[in-house]
Amino acid sequence: MFDSLLGDRETQLRLLRFLAVGAGSALVQVAVLRALKPRVGETWAFTFSWVVSTTTHYFANRFWALPSGRDDAAQQLGEYLVAVGLSYLINLGAFKLLRNRFKLSTTWATLWAIPPSTIVVFLILNYRVFGR
Repeated sequence: MFDSLLGDRETQLRLLRFLAVGAGSALVQVAVLRALKPRVGETWAFTFSWVVSTTTHYFANRFWALPSGRDDAAQQLGEYLVAVGLSYLINLGAFKLLRNRFKLSTTWATLWAIPPSTIVVFLILNYRVFGR
């Protein structure tokens, strides 16, 4: 299945750039989370850090990792927000599970909450939102 989805060279490069953007966005999220957690509690810190990293993620993907020739920017942003809304639900669910069930630290739970949605979000963003 993945061979047919990631078979061409351009898609593979887009995936690598997407993963680089994701890693950078994860670093942004952890930095903001650590700065805010003592002030507002972990759920609000997680949520705000997710918003900041998602904003970073959007612009880096839109203009570098997954450049798109689409000219309907408002529609594209709406589709992106739906995709990241799904990502947020997956991330928050995984974060809560990792914190409450597996007792991981806030930082480790945040980092391990990212991978579950990565493939789903890449497929949605690459083939629909920022499609070529």
